[in-house]
Formats: sequence, structure tokens, C-alpha cells
Amino acid sequence: MASRIVQARLDELAARHGLPGGATATFAALLDLVAVEPASITSVRDPERGVDVHVADSLVALELDAVRDARTVADLGSGGGFPGLALAIALPETQVALVESVRRKCAFLERAAGELGLVNVRVVNARAESWPEGIGGHDVVTARALAPLGVLVEYAAPLLREGGSLVAWKGYRDATEEADAGVAADALGMARPVPRPAAPFPGTEARTLYVSLKVRSTPSGYPRRPGMARKRPFRASS
Repeated sequence: MASRIVQARLDELAARHGLPGGATATFAALLDLVAVEPASITSVRDPERGVDVHVADSLVALELDAVRDARTVADLGSGGGFPGLALAIALPETQVALVESVRRKCAFLERAAGELGLVNVRVVNARAESWPEGIGGHDVVTARALAPLGVLVEYAAPLLREGGSLVAWKGYRDATEEADAGVAADALGMARPVPRPAAPFPGTEARTLYVSLKVRSTPSGYPRRPGMARKRPFRASS
């Protein structure tokens, strides 16, 4: 059962983002599942911290029209379920694929989706580069605390339909990372990522959502085999 602090914050988030009826109860239940999960899925388990660090941080993406209007979302490296499960709760008409390579984390995601009654969720136990069924099938690809921005552009490009968007959660802006991502975007049919400052909860340290639109088809040869995006990333200075 949610504490008064958690419930108050969830009510605030429901008002801010126009969440559907019953969403606050579902979020409270999700935070409880995270708190008691024995497997190592996240370092933040306390619901009174998680309501901001996990839920509010995930829901700030609802301020983007691309996310609000998406009918298919692929969340890469879903881990403990954020932002993927959070967006599935907030957008019940949107189909959300939780793409996670670690089996024990997939087990948690499957159990959580089942217990929360999220019929719009499916869990994919795979790396982003090893999921051929996902190619070209998504309006939005999300990624939070997963990889450098240029690597995320490479992961996302094949999975997006033309006109779809990558939304990547980052902290402080980094000029080198942005430059590398621009080179990756140019090569992969994506627009250069645009940074958007975000403030998901009071006292948030630097938070940036990067949005990159897929403007043309992904060149042949992508996705590269697993691990290559990190091993040989696009570089602005190469």
C-alpha cells in the first residue's frame, strides 16, 4: 500500500500528465513490486525515492508529442521497467515492447506486467541488434541510462519506421557525445539529436531528453552484429 508521500506525488503526476483513471494505483503497485523484488534490477527500491527517480523521470517524456501520439514503442535495456512499464501504464492504447538482454530482468518485467494487468506490454529477451522482428516497426524507441548517445542512435535507427523518433534520457549535455551522435545520425538516416531540458521533479539535477527523428531509410548493413556499435562507434573526430 502506498505511503501518503508516494500517493501525494502520484496524484501530482496524474494531474501534470493527464494520466488515465486507475494509473496512480497501478504505479503504486509497480513501486511495491520493485521494492520487494529479490533480483538486482535497480539500486533505487524505496518507493518514496522511486516515485520521482523512476516514475516521474519516465513520465516527463509525455511532454513530447512524439511519445503521446505513439502507437508502438520499443524500450531498450528496460531493466527494472523504466521508462517502458511506466509509459505502458500511462498510454494503455500504445503497444510497448520491453527489450532486455538479461534474463532475470526479463523475468521481473514479465511478472510485473502480468500482475499489473498490462495487456499492451510484451517482453523481448534480446539485444537491440538481435531483434529482426522489431525492424522498422516502431513509432518511438526509448532508452534511459543505457549507452552513449551515438550508440543509441545506431540501436534505434533500424527499429524505427520513417518519421519515428528516438527519445534518449541523459544528464548533463556533453559536446563530444553530441558531436559523435550527429555523425551517427547523418550516416544512419536520422536527424541530429535535439536536446530538450527536462525537469521531472523538484530538485532534479541536469536532465536532458534527446529527440532524433528518422528522416530516411536505414542503410543496408545495419544493424551491425551485436557489440559492434559500442566497440566501433561513430566518432566525430575519427
